Amino acid sequence: MQIGRYSVEIIETCRFGLDGGAMFGVVPKNLWAKAYPHVDEQNRIAMSARALLIRGEGRTIVVDSGCGEKMGAKLEAIYAIDNSRFTLAGELAMRGVSPLDVTHFIYTHLHFDHAGGSTRFDESGHAVPTFPNARHYVQRDHVRWAENPTDKDRASFMPENWTPVAERGLLEEVDGGGEILPAIEVRPVHGHTRAMQMVIIHAEAAAGPAGLAYCADLIPTSAHLPFPYVMGYDNFPLTTLEEKKAFIPEAFERGWLLAFEHDAFAQAARIAPHGKGFAIQEMVEL
Repeated sequence: MQIGRYSVEIIETCRFGLDGGAMFGVVPKNLWAKAYPHVDEQNRIAMSARALLIRGEGRTIVVDSGCGEKMGAKLEAIYAIDNSRFTLAGELAMRGVSPLDVTHFIYTHLHFDHAGGSTRFDESGHAVPTFPNARHYVQRDHVRWAENPTDKDRASFMPENWTPVAERGLLEEVDGGGEILPAIEVRPVHGHTRAMQMVIIHAEAAAGPAGLAYCADLIPTSAHLPFPYVMGYDNFPLTTLEEKKAFIPEAFERGWLLAFEHDAFAQAARIAPHGKGFAIQEMVEL
């Protein structure tokens, strides 16, 4: 899909599963299961780990990288990680993109299911950057959090997913929100984890969507659009609630598409007011 000066595509990197109760927090299962009825025998919901491929004006930009392929068998079993259908490298290759072609990489945050594919094991078993020619962007405050996380999300941070990038001088720490590339804005939010950054692609032209917001874990699936549907994984759930109440009406007013990083069944959507909140108006494939 063309969004202003850029072509934008969703990339599937893998499928995995997380506990449905944790994904929907205080919302009872008899409610969230109606919105996302895809539960296995361990109460894990089917999830995607999507990346965003943005191309235009000589830039090849990747946003997030999924779980990667460095996790051992034990963790792969716990999280039901399935690379049999999709891998980051395979999906890029299908689009004619080599990892060497990527000029910019944006981490929404450094949890393993978003940052895992940004490094890979080389022939010696050492973690090295997947995109050795790319500038990598992450919020400075988030790096500080990842280096000293709370017990609540400590297990989600695996330093091998970003320290090899930093050691090679490829990591650029961003201080707050704003445009990091022409028509590409990062916007920090703090409910899920400190200084996670959403990515918003703005379209200057009148034709087509006015923009696209890659929501990361503020709105991980289409079922999380209702304001109270907040993850138990969030460090500060009341902050997430207030951030959703501010962001979702803005996205509607500005005509942005919302892209869902973890929804295994819906890539993106247009939204519209509904009752006291907002609902999906139309599902969109990028």
